[in-house]
Amino acid sequence: MDALIVAYLATALLYAALAVHFWRTRWAPARQARPEPARNRWERGAVLIPLILHAVLLYRSVFSGEQLTLGIGIAASLIVWLSVLIYWLGSFVHRVEGLQAVVMPAAALGCLLPWLIPAARPLPNTELLAFKAHLLVSMLAYSFFTIASLHVLLMTLLEKRLHVGQLRSGLTALPPLLTMERILFQLIGVGFVLLTLSLGSGIVFSEEMFGRPLDLNHKTVFGMLSWGIFGALLLGRRRYGWRGRVAMRWTLSGFLMLVLAYFGSRIVMDFVLHRAA
Repeated sequence: MDALIVAYLATALLYAALAVHFWRTRWAPARQARPEPARNRWERGAVLIPLILHAVLLYRSVFSGEQLTLGIGIAASLIVWLSVLIYWLGSFVHRVEGLQAVVMPAAALGCLLPWLIPAARPLPNTELLAFKAHLLVSMLAYSFFTIASLHVLLMTLLEKRLHVGQLRSGLTALPPLLTMERILFQLIGVGFVLLTLSLGSGIVFSEEMFGRPLDLNHKTVFGMLSWGIFGALLLGRRRYGWRGRVAMRWTLSGFLMLVLAYFGSRIVMDFVLHRAA
């Protein structure tokens, strides 16, 4: 078996093993005790191992030639990797018990995507600084909103269990609902700033490359719709105190627009038109 394939499978298995561990220690009905600080430390170290391996594989995939390569599989894998990194860094600040069991299975699948869905061809114009900045900021924005969407799903589950009076298993390890809501808006706030920079850098890149403002295409329209949704949510939170189910619905709607903005256009370009976007 090719060494690269072995590396992909080994990274996925490490993520999967961590997913099983976090399920057994956080979500399994028989395990409801809070983790000790010593366990948290070795768990962070354990997550770092596949995170580094995943980074090496991504680097090899993206920089496989003279130009950057970023197909739909690599892009999705990069967003998943950045999401795990954001979670890992955030675990030093916030108690996010229970989220690990949701993030790790996604990482196990995400790290395999560059192998399962290889890029059709390298990206053009990757030597431009404006493009590199735009790409980095865009991936970070997607990652923050990915984590926010996973956070919303956990909040929805927690709220339903609280309403029926059946709070059990891993949900007992989650922070209080109001704390989770505060973390959610912190994630959305950072993601919104990054998305604003992404749209702005996209305009700069377009003007630098083509000498005209950003084209009003499928990707741009859905990106601006997502920006408008998240901006309205943050404004509603500040002025009208929006929270709870309203915040959850707006968050998932904005994330759906982002998914359609990038991955919708990538699917069309890679698999229908067979050319780089």
